Amino acid sequence: MSTKNRRRQPPKLYLLIPMVTGMLLIGFALFVIALPKFDDQSESSSSAVPVPVNFAAPELYLENINGKTESLAKYRDHVVLVNNWATWCPPCKAEMPTLAAYHNDHKSEGFTLIAIEAGDPLEVVSQFAQSHNMTFPVWLDPNGAALKAFGNGNLPNSYLIDRSGTVRYAWTGEINREMLEKYITPLVKEN
Repeated sequence: MSTKNRRRQPPKLYLLIPMVTGMLLIGFALFVIALPKFDDQSESSSSAVPVPVNFAAPELYLENINGKTESLAKYRDHVVLVNNWATWCPPCKAEMPTLAAYHNDHKSEGFTLIAIEAGDPLEVVSQFAQSHNMTFPVWLDPNGAALKAFGNGNLPNSYLIDRSGTVRYAWTGEINREMLEKYITPLVKEN
């Protein structure tokens, strides 16, 4: 058969498959590289946004990790953030360093964070508080009294109480520093 009469043969399929697969993999890799990066520890990470509320802080008496009974009424002249949390709760643990840093930065201005642990035994809570250098009041809530008093069983949840004893904001979910500064700092600065 002469070369003139030879028909042009289509490309072999077995050569085309690896080439197309390689191009698809390269395209996928470029797509993944181009995706925006999210850093969970950044200040711009997502945060629960508070709901404005207006009700009197509940009468609440709980034992702290030192065995003494305390009440919310004791903190009437402070701006108080009540944070209901648990040692086993991932978003609770994630927000605790942020809450602790905010407390340390503003405690001299009349701000208090009260961390109310929802149900774990004293030994577990004390060990957690010590290992996380929690220098603010830590209360025990073995029967869910705080969760019932605030009417919210989701964890974490937080309530901002002004100096007159009025609950002003309610959060359900993890709070970042930006939200603390935006909603709490103005109340702390009021005298």
